[in-house]
Amino acid sequence: DLHLHSSMEPFGVVGIVLGCFTSMVLGGLLFAAYKLGILYQLFHKTDTKSSKHGGDIVAEVLHAHGVKYIFTLVGGHISPILVACEKVGIRIVDTRHEATAVFAADAVARLSGTVGVAAVTAGPGLTNTVTAVKNAQMAESPLLLIGGAAGTLLQGRGALQDIDQMSLFKPLCKFCTSIRTVREIVPTVRKALAIAQSGTPGPVFIEFPIDTLYPFHLVSKEFVVKNPPKGLMGKIVSWYLHNHLMNLFAGAWEPKDVSPLPLHIPQATDDQIQKCLELVSRAKKPVIVLGSQATLPPTPVDNIRKALEDLGIPCFLGGMSRGLLGKDSPIHIRQNRRDALKEADVVVLAGTVCDFRLSYGRTLSRRSKIIAVNRDKTQLLKNSDMFWKPTIAIQGDAGSFLVRLSEGLKGHRCPEEWPQSLKAGDATKEATNRAKAEEKTEYHLNPLKALHCVDELMAEDSIIVADGGDFVGSAAYIMKPRGPLCWLDPGAFGTLGVGGGFALGAKLCRPESEVWIVYGDGSLGYSIAEIDTFTRHKTPVIALVGNDACWSQISREQVPMLGSNVACGLAYTDYHIVADGYGGKGYLIGSENEEKLNDIIRQAQRDAREGKAALINVLIGKTNFRDGSISI
Repeated sequence: DLHLHSSMEPFGVVGIVLGCFTSMVLGGLLFAAYKLGILYQLFHKTDTKSSKHGGDIVAEVLHAHGVKYIFTLVGGHISPILVACEKVGIRIVDTRHEATAVFAADAVARLSGTVGVAAVTAGPGLTNTVTAVKNAQMAESPLLLIGGAAGTLLQGRGALQDIDQMSLFKPLCKFCTSIRTVREIVPTVRKALAIAQSGTPGPVFIEFPIDTLYPFHLVSKEFVVKNPPKGLMGKIVSWYLHNHLMNLFAGAWEPKDVSPLPLHIPQATDDQIQKCLELVSRAKKPVIVLGSQATLPPTPVDNIRKALEDLGIPCFLGGMSRGLLGKDSPIHIRQNRRDALKEADVVVLAGTVCDFRLSYGRTLSRRSKIIAVNRDKTQLLKNSDMFWKPTIAIQGDAGSFLVRLSEGLKGHRCPEEWPQSLKAGDATKEATNRAKAEEKTEYHLNPLKALHCVDELMAEDSIIVADGGDFVGSAAYIMKPRGPLCWLDPGAFGTLGVGGGFALGAKLCRPESEVWIVYGDGSLGYSIAEIDTFTRHKTPVIALVGNDACWSQISREQVPMLGSNVACGLAYTDYHIVADGYGGKGYLIGSENEEKLNDIIRQAQRDAREGKAALINVLIGKTNFRDGSISI
């Protein structure tokens, strides 16, 4: 028996090896069948007669999610999406630059509480959006960027405008993916839209290869090989191409759920709220510093405003939260923030980040109790290892936190002498600025006077878009947004060129409102061509240009430190004539017609009401804006 067993042992090993090999081959074949879509095609047929295309599906999902606008610069890669969206009632707004399309989508996201959508063509169309997408990421705006791409089988083979787009956008977006079959479109777009709005909002990117968007009968023509290799290799190539085509459209038109997926919004716990109630109720000199994140859905901004008014705590407003308390609120403090934070015993950072805007946390007193609320854990604790420490750190939604804080402190108000003393400091500083506005400049107009005039004459429903450095920095301290979501600036990235896109999106969201763009003459150059867009799409806005023929914010530091004004000089260009050429109405104000400033502002407002974009080119003298002080 032992001899027999010994003699048969090699055959047993061979059997095991053959069995393993057979299993591997079968497994490999099954995996290949899965990857090639052969298994899927057994249960889901391809409708070769249908005239529908992938663009129809994209439009269906976006429409179901309440998307009203798509901003674009047209390209053949994405044409099916644009045509299909127009058919279902989504307005297609084409701009003169892809960055403007993304900036406009960003503005719609901020003002509407939904996802802004931009669609651009492959290659340079997408690379032109990189700055705007990064700006949306840092501003925490929920944005869907749709990009065209080379066909699924041509990527990496030298097709027109074919580059590795995914590697560009993965660092910028919360979610990046490339559609590989038409049946993937519905679940992918639904998922992307939910991710854009959940947690900390931000941009998402979906790449659509051109053969996932056009109808079968057109795509199939591209899969015909005119001179296939002969013999077995030719048959293999033909089979592979045919199978790829059929898999591309297999199950494409089967009914799918297109409704929005649930969102995840982080919230403060009851225990965290209770600890904050105890801190704030004992405070004698509390301060709330609000950032853009405080205005995010789901809490309506009017509810947040009422909560702040009930608390009676002095508030400093930044970014999108500017205007949240209206024009002349007794608890809105505009000046001397650094001094107030040093004196405060409790500071609530509601969506505010301790980055350069708060001197990395150094403006906070170590004696203060700090309550920090932010959806993003990294932003919540930024620089807390160096310059400041939160007493209570809450990864949650700032807006709903403020409402719950107010409800928990019902009947309790901040001691009134504290906001009154800070408001008195406001009055002193603003009186000083007003006096400076009346000073004469050596050449041209006093820029502060021009800003004060606009602030006094602009309509109560006005939206202010800030795009620039020196002139816009002064505007931030002089011009008063009238209400919530009435101020748009780029945010932490400090991007120039947002003006045209932001104003376009704002005017579409609130067509009845007066929309003002405050431009520096440097930043105007990025988007002055969008006056053509305002004209074509009947979105009349008013642009105020502080024209000092210089990149003054740079020049002011560069000249004394380095002794040269190189690359800082511009010209007193006739921007008003450029506006006329693009179909708008341009006005020039200089020292020779300074007395007509108010009349021209009123005329520009009439132009906008009558459907014509207006640009006021104001020749200004040099200003200095630094550390909250304004001087000429």
